[in-house]
Amino acid sequence: MEALLKAIASGLVEKPEEIVITTEEQENGTTVYHLHVAEDDMGRVIGKQGRIAKAIRVVMRAAATRNEQKIVVEID
Repeated sequence: MEALLKAIASGLVEKPEEIVITTEEQENGTTVYHLHVAEDDMGRVIGKQGRIAKAIRVVMRAAATRNEQKIVVEID
């Protein structure tokens, strides 16, 4: 899952070497992925009115459902 998120994000940003993904397990079994990108690339990842961020979350949630997982993507 982390590789998929990195692949999606690296296609959007100008500085893919600055992508950092951290994971956090919650008590209810949900995995939270924190996506950190360069300050200049934040707008590219979020998109107008959050459309790209929403699309990233939809794709990740669909992939997680196929693996019978629950995930949340946070963009920091």
